[in-house]
Amino acid sequence: MDRPTFATRAYDCVLGVDVGKLSHWACAVSPGGEELLSRPVPNTEPGVDTLLAGLPARTLVVVDQRRNIGALVIRRARAAGMDVAYLPGIVEHKVAEALPGIAKTDSVDAGIIATTALGMPRMLRPVPEEDPALEAVRIMAAERASLLRDRTACVNALRARLLESCPTFEAACDFSRPWLAASLAEAGGPWDVLVAGRRSWSARVRRHGGTAGEARRSLDAISGTRPDEAVVAAEGLYVRRFASRIAEDTVLVAALDAEIARVLADDEGYRNLLTVPGIGPKTAAQLVTSVDVSDFRSHDQLASYCGLAPATQQSGTSIHYDKAQRGGNKQLKNLLIFSCNSLARSKGRYGRYMRGCLARGMTYHSALKATARKRLKAIYAVMRDGVPYSEETTGRVPAPLG
Repeated sequence: MDRPTFATRAYDCVLGVDVGKLSHWACAVSPGGEELLSRPVPNTEPGVDTLLAGLPARTLVVVDQRRNIGALVIRRARAAGMDVAYLPGIVEHKVAEALPGIAKTDSVDAGIIATTALGMPRMLRPVPEEDPALEAVRIMAAERASLLRDRTACVNALRARLLESCPTFEAACDFSRPWLAASLAEAGGPWDVLVAGRRSWSARVRRHGGTAGEARRSLDAISGTRPDEAVVAAEGLYVRRFASRIAEDTVLVAALDAEIARVLADDEGYRNLLTVPGIGPKTAAQLVTSVDVSDFRSHDQLASYCGLAPATQQSGTSIHYDKAQRGGNKQLKNLLIFSCNSLARSKGRYGRYMRGCLARGMTYHSALKATARKRLKAIYAVMRDGVPYSEETTGRVPAPLG
């Protein structure tokens, strides 16, 4: 589907706003390109309202960030009955590089936003009305991502400490098992566990959801020379603190996952995505909140956004090759790739395709990525047409009956 094009010269004025935390810079131009104003604007409702009140009613307001520091300008422009659009910052930067001069100021950037909107309207993207449920999910998803980063940092710090103290115990630790961090948060380091004894450690592990066998294997992994008592004491405090943070983050992430699934339970797009093989609640929620399918004219463009399409390098006849793309939405890219792990033994289309990739000599990770790219065609069709997945189709999902 084609993204709508703004007829910017049909407006009485185009306002480019280089948004900032404390203040914005606004530059207004006429359809003929004449600069009408260029001045700073406080990042407050009265400040933005005063600016908009002095402009023609048929003004297109263009910002370079649609969320965070750009949200207030968008809200007040809509409240004033004005149309709004979004010019991606990367586009503005590329245009700035092509213009003469080396100055990089807010006033220059605001002028570039306004003149680019006027001269290249196809670069503009619409700013859809926010769905309150999706906005709530975005907030929770941001919190979830922050918790996961903290959990990963804590796991890495804890593993580094355990490697110095008792490498055999570190090798036996699987922090994807919630009982481990919760048990270490109470017991301390491996030498504290050893002193506490088998019965005490086993009771802790079972109380936090582990099994007697897991408790026995982890305890038996503790071997080597016991460090000095001062080191053991300091290590015990270190392990308790980091293990406690890991356990707490794990509980909070699980609670957020459940709440996100509850909020999205009535969202049709989310429910349709769950019908795609290998797509679970986390990946479906990320797709719903981070992808506006109207921005992409084909599944190839969506694949490029997700970092699943190779970057083509071509110039004349001397240069023509494809290389792996390292950009894109990395969080979404990782979810799409690693969610294909569940398809390895599937009897469906994507399971057969993945096994075929492996049979042709591809590495497991390359096969995962290739499967994710093939499955993205169906994901795009499901999101574009608003219908559940159907295995009988290859690229386009049939429209719903009735």
